[in-house]
Amino acid sequence: MKKLESSLTNMVLVLVGVAVIMGCILAYMNHLTSGPIQEQKDKALAEGIKEVMCVDNLKTAPADTLKLKDKKGKDQAFIIYKVTDANNKPLGAAIESTTMGFGGNLKVLVGFDPEGNILGYTLLEHAETPGLGAKADKWFQKDGKGSIIGKNPGLKPLGVSKDKNTEEEQVDAITASTITSRAFLNAVNNAYNAYMKNSVDSAPAATSQEKEEQSNE
Repeated sequence: MKKLESSLTNMVLVLVGVAVIMGCILAYMNHLTSGPIQEQKDKALAEGIKEVMCVDNLKTAPADTLKLKDKKGKDQAFIIYKVTDANNKPLGAAIESTTMGFGGNLKVLVGFDPEGNILGYTLLEHAETPGLGAKADKWFQKDGKGSIIGKNPGLKPLGVSKDKNTEEEQVDAITASTITSRAFLNAVNNAYNAYMKNSVDSAPAATSQEKEEQSNE
């Protein structure tokens, strides 16, 4: 067999061939693992919804995606999972909300009851400093120093007490992690706004008879 001549063309062809083969192998491996990975994500999300809604026996409607502008006019996407009990009684909704933390994206899942009170939350994704900002997964829980459970951002938006804003419901910030705390509370406030906006948009319009009855009252 004649030995290939060592030339730039042959070297390029060999490298291209290796790259194509490796690409095919990676694509095949991705195909094999994508299904199980997605199943794990779906399972984790289902457990997260149960956790933030504080109930095990529930039914979750297909997710709604809502886009709203934040205070800076930037579009933000929220994923809304409306929840009912076994008898189809509305329990509220779990909302995915993402904001920018100290180290990167901070994604939270917040559960609200029909009146907008916070039932629970869990962190879905964060890049905060271990031991500091990462404490957000516990700090704002019911037994945490900055508990937000039971609070309603519709009465007053949540804000860190350090800012001393009388128009906000003051919450103790994570020690040495004020930026993360602000980001977290901002994500919760935004989740509430998305929940209320979605509830208004999806409410059935009043019939002409109902409107007439209301106007005569």
